[in-house]
Amino acid sequence: MDTVAVILEAPERLILSRLELSPPGDDDVVVDVEWSGISTGTERLLWSGRMPPFPGMGYPLVPGYETVGRVSAVGIHADRRIGERVFVAGAKCFGQVRGLFGGAAARLVVPGARAVPIDENLGADGVLMALAATARHAIAGEHAVLPDLIVGHGVLGRLVARLVVAAGGTPTVWETNPTRADGAIGYQVMQPEDDPRRDYRCICDVSGDAGLMDLLVQRLAPQGEIVLAGFYSAPISFSFPPAFMREARFRIAAEWREPDLIAVRDLIADGKLSLEGLITHTRDAAAAPEAYRTAFGDPACLKMILDWRQTQ
Repeated sequence: MDTVAVILEAPERLILSRLELSPPGDDDVVVDVEWSGISTGTERLLWSGRMPPFPGMGYPLVPGYETVGRVSAVGIHADRRIGERVFVAGAKCFGQVRGLFGGAAARLVVPGARAVPIDENLGADGVLMALAATARHAIAGEHAVLPDLIVGHGVLGRLVARLVVAAGGTPTVWETNPTRADGAIGYQVMQPEDDPRRDYRCICDVSGDAGLMDLLVQRLAPQGEIVLAGFYSAPISFSFPPAFMREARFRIAAEWREPDLIAVRDLIADGKLSLEGLITHTRDAAAAPEAYRTAFGDPACLKMILDWRQTQ
């Protein structure tokens, strides 16, 4: 069994190619992919060659961790049904070609437990499940405080804001790109220089800009917290005295976990979280090279997805 997949041969060198798939085992399922998303965070770093040392890093690789498809075959021990629509957060089924994260392909072989059933009505919006789980992971936890400032109004920032609103908060969002200032429901988007506040209890940064720390510290209330929810390719540093005076706390929000995915799936099912209006661009998988350039180069592109339904 084989598949057509996106392959990053080297930085800024991306092709579509056919790859042999690992044979499915008794616990595995085969997923025929319908749509996959392009991440403008980690995948941009992989594409540009700026990804910091990371487990499994190296070229060539199959990127992608935002995939929706249908189960087409199941192993005898796999707890899935043929025909189920599922979300898959990547795969490692391409032999000698690395799967980092391995979701951008027409067909995948994955453990059944990693194929998470989603509502039929989600359709292509289901590719946003990973980002929604990432957003939830950033603001949830035993001692977490709901952010009252979110930095960045891309897809992740919007999802964090929607989750905060769903939890009863009224966040402010900073966005410096005017083309991304729209789409706010239940919160306000503004330029940092137009915001007079200096008493935010919790600032959630999803920008990935390592140079913002001093600015964010200046906006904290005493004993306030900065949550680093982006992915940062440059070292993070800050001036110590202002952080000392505020007794500032820094928290890194790591990769989402399965409970985050289940929690956002339940919120969506209950009508408390919407994924609508976040996918702005769709391309046939055959146009993947152009799609990746648009995703990384067009500021009007919030979220690009690939349609694999004609590429089986």
